[in-house]
Amino acid sequence: CWQTPAVCSGSAAKSLLFRFLPFLRWLPRYPVKDWLLGDIVSGFSVGIMHLPQGLAYALLAGLPPVTGLYSSFYPVFLYFFFGTSRHNSVGPFAVISVMIGSLTESLVPSENFVESVNGTNVTNEELRDAARVELVATITVLTGIFQVALGLLQFGFVVTYLSDPLVRGYTTASSVHVLVSQLKNVFGVSQGEHSGPLSLFVTVIDLCKKLPDTNVGTLVTAIIAMVAILIVKELNHKFAAKLPMPIPIELITIIVSTGISYGVNLNDKFGISVVGNIPSGLKPPVAPKISYFGQVAGNAFAIAVVGYAICISLGKIFALKHGYKVDSNQELIALGLSNFLGGFFQCFAISCSMSRSLVQESTGGNSQVAGVIASLVILVTILKIGELFRDLPKAILAAIIIVNLKGMFKQFRDLSTLWKSNRVDLLVWIVTFVATLLLNLDIGLAVSVAFGLLTVIFRTQLPHYSILGRISDTDVYRDVTEYDLAQEVPGVKIFRSSSTVYFANVELYAEALKKKVGEPPLKKQQKKLEKEKAKRKKPWGNDAGSPSLPQNVENGPGPAVIELSGGESSQPSEPSLQSLGLPQPSFHTVILDFSPVSFVDTVSIKILKNIFKDFQEIEVDVFVAGCGVSVLAQLERGNFFSSAITKHSFFPSVHDAVEHVSRERQQASVSTQPCCAQHGRGEGGHTNPSLSAPLGGAQDQDVAPQEEAISPRSRAGKEGVAALMTPTRPPGTQSPDPHQPLWTLSAGALPCA
Repeated sequence: CWQTPAVCSGSAAKSLLFRFLPFLRWLPRYPVKDWLLGDIVSGFSVGIMHLPQGLAYALLAGLPPVTGLYSSFYPVFLYFFFGTSRHNSVGPFAVISVMIGSLTESLVPSENFVESVNGTNVTNEELRDAARVELVATITVLTGIFQVALGLLQFGFVVTYLSDPLVRGYTTASSVHVLVSQLKNVFGVSQGEHSGPLSLFVTVIDLCKKLPDTNVGTLVTAIIAMVAILIVKELNHKFAAKLPMPIPIELITIIVSTGISYGVNLNDKFGISVVGNIPSGLKPPVAPKISYFGQVAGNAFAIAVVGYAICISLGKIFALKHGYKVDSNQELIALGLSNFLGGFFQCFAISCSMSRSLVQESTGGNSQVAGVIASLVILVTILKIGELFRDLPKAILAAIIIVNLKGMFKQFRDLSTLWKSNRVDLLVWIVTFVATLLLNLDIGLAVSVAFGLLTVIFRTQLPHYSILGRISDTDVYRDVTEYDLAQEVPGVKIFRSSSTVYFANVELYAEALKKKVGEPPLKKQQKKLEKEKAKRKKPWGNDAGSPSLPQNVENGPGPAVIELSGGESSQPSEPSLQSLGLPQPSFHTVILDFSPVSFVDTVSIKILKNIFKDFQEIEVDVFVAGCGVSVLAQLERGNFFSSAITKHSFFPSVHDAVEHVSRERQQASVSTQPCCAQHGRGEGGHTNPSLSAPLGGAQDQDVAPQEEAISPRSRAGKEGVAALMTPTRPPGTQSPDPHQPLWTLSAGALPCA
């Protein structure tokens, strides 16, 4: 409908509707008997995970705990309508929460809400939380706008700029930020909020100074909770095949600790900080504060990209495992709409959680129905149960967050793996990790992406250059330094670069080519010799001591001149390397393998033209093999082709180019046989030099078809010599067209024919 607004059929509208609302396509065919029970069990299991993680990640984002419950309900429910992954569990995620938390601490710090009560400075947490909720709701709406816009513009590929080593290095560094941010809740100390570059280290130093003020009760509570959760999680993993569903240790820990806190009154007796009031019920939508847009646009875009990258990576893993397809652009739209609409209901930005997604898959989840069941569990909690957790110790939430970081900390194993497999990816991982630790999450992400792109540029600037040889009795060509069976074709240099050719590396390409095949003679020396020879040479017939050739010689001995130009006098011949006394190269042909080349620019076109010119000057033919149609079109638009460089120099493959060169050489050798030589003898018995001319001369005119490539050397290097050596025309024949190339003349104009 969008591409052709004038014609919008019903089928096109239906297809568009199904595209943006995928549930309309799969829900009518939902196999109730086979999938419903598994989705219910899976949804309930994930829902009871959402409860503690939602409360904990809200704390991580610097928000009231109830916002975590909202973020576990609205976006999860909305994803059912728009999402295409059947196993992704969307909702609060630690990395996104800590990115939001760094913003709330920097833009709405607690210091702005300090009030003096009875001579004591006290932070008004109610006002602070209201301001932070307003800020985060605005960030979430803006994040959703970015994601929806990218999805509608088919920019799902933007995540490709976040390579796997970059994402893993970034999430590992983010987990360190998460860990450090929760240490104050583990040790029970009050700590100032720090943001910006090096804030992580400032926080650690500040925490170390306050360790003497540690609340022992809080520390013991956190340690017991972490040990219990770790042990049960290991048991869940070990006996996963025997358990119908994982033991919900996080929910059990929250319920037990809340009961103990309420019964013993841990807050009053031991000073253990608790969550506080959790309001019941849903709140009406509130419009975001647009004045914040300018301040948080960059951060919102970073959150949008990181959240989508994590979500699509998990989605593709599950889709590949279970044999269905995930639409990357629709996933952007689904996440965007979930965030955009959720922002009006005090939600913070969401992504996918690996731990919840794995539970959803392992407990029998088959579709997005499991997400709806999970969201209903959270809805019941918000409406009826949430207020019961007001006495939940914050140390328990901190313990849950820290234990769930275990999977991310395992990513440190990537260092040894990447060291063995790819050092460049290892460097990307390390730079991303260090930059994110030092510069905080937002700037660290920008630096990481920039460095990742730079590595791509460096790889294209420093590709692998090779000379290819043919494996005997095949049409396969490989690097002669890496394959013992690959042997160079005699007289032919086949050059290949492992990357495309563009402005950043084309100079290196030209230098590597000359180094691999052999540096041509110095042009300055050649031009100097040409000038000196031209000064010594005088026009024929104007000097008393020089012989003059008649203009019309019918059967005179020796060579005569055919005038190829429309002028009265013939053009002087171009001197050969041999006549100039310069060394001749050991090869006669260079073939450029362009199969890795995906595009060219104006700079590379200019340098490629110079490459052709340089080798033509030393009488070496240049051919291009494996050039794609799009690259050929770019060359044509860039005025690459001329009378000296035509499309006849291009071949579909290296083998085709080699075969063409072999045919030319064979034809040249046939032309030197006695049968042809006797036709070339005049009355004086002198052999016609034109019949023993080098490859591409006039003797090949009746053999090589016009469709085949004519060697550039024939045109540029030997045209003048061929003109001087061509036999006189028979009487009655017309002069050839002065604008027609010599190699297109028919053989009937030659006495040999």
